[in-house]
Amino acid sequence: MNDNITVRRIGANEVFDHVEALADVLIDCVEGGASVSFMLPISRATAVEFWTRVAHGVARDERILLVAVDGEARIVGTVQVVIDQPENQPHRADIAKMLVARRARRQGIAHRLMTAADDAARTAGKSVLVLDTVTGGDAERLYERAGWQRVGVVPNYALMPDGAFCATTFFHKQLA
Repeated sequence: MNDNITVRRIGANEVFDHVEALADVLIDCVEGGASVSFMLPISRATAVEFWTRVAHGVARDERILLVAVDGEARIVGTVQVVIDQPENQPHRADIAKMLVARRARRQGIAHRLMTAADDAARTAGKSVLVLDTVTGGDAERLYERAGWQRVGVVPNYALMPDGAFCATTFFHKQLA
């Protein structure tokens, strides 16, 4: 684990200030093959537009944004806790866009981001978390090690950035 990494929540103004750095992480992950709703080639404009929408969601208290920052003050990872849910699910949150830059992987950053997401969700009064990920990918193993329970697999649920179909595994976690 890298002790030079800080994981913290950032507010809307800070998100707006760091849109370019967040776009760098998103582009790097998509170019590395991450199936996170974007296709290749991903443009900088598309990535910046996405993070601008996220910033507005943070400003409206619809989501919580957590970032992992390295010792040189660079954002190297991020995860979102989507807390705005239907009125019959006020206890639930979705985990979205768990991203770690390729140069920063295998240092425990994803695990730290997920632990911080659990804490943020708990603080927001959430007791059930839900997420989905590419079946067979590294993230699937990460979530299992972090105590997430597999719900099931949907074949051909999404596309990889190169256009190939991929199965998706859904997980849930009950927070104590």
